[in-house]
Amino acid sequence: MSRPVEHHPEQRRFQIIENGILCVLDYELNGNTMIIIHTGVPQAVGGRGIAADLTMHALDTARQKGWLVRPVCSYADAYIRRHKEDYADLLA
Repeated sequence: MSRPVEHHPEQRRFQIIENGILCVLDYELNGNTMIIIHTGVPQAVGGRGIAADLTMHALDTARQKGWLVRPVCSYADAYIRRHKEDYADLLA
């Protein structure tokens, strides 16, 4: 189930608030490359697909903006590997 994801470009962050708990995907921009540096979902709301929703939204945003992606975050890297048919072309 996909949740609404908020993008805060000034903070270089995508976020979801689940049951009052902040879940985030943080990134940096280097030219036209989005460097995904951290995905954080607290254990209290883990196992619900929140990290996947954040990552999917970040990758879709990168595609819309014409950015390449470098997944430093191990979760984002694994997500792209699992969905390589959808996102491998974004890899920097």
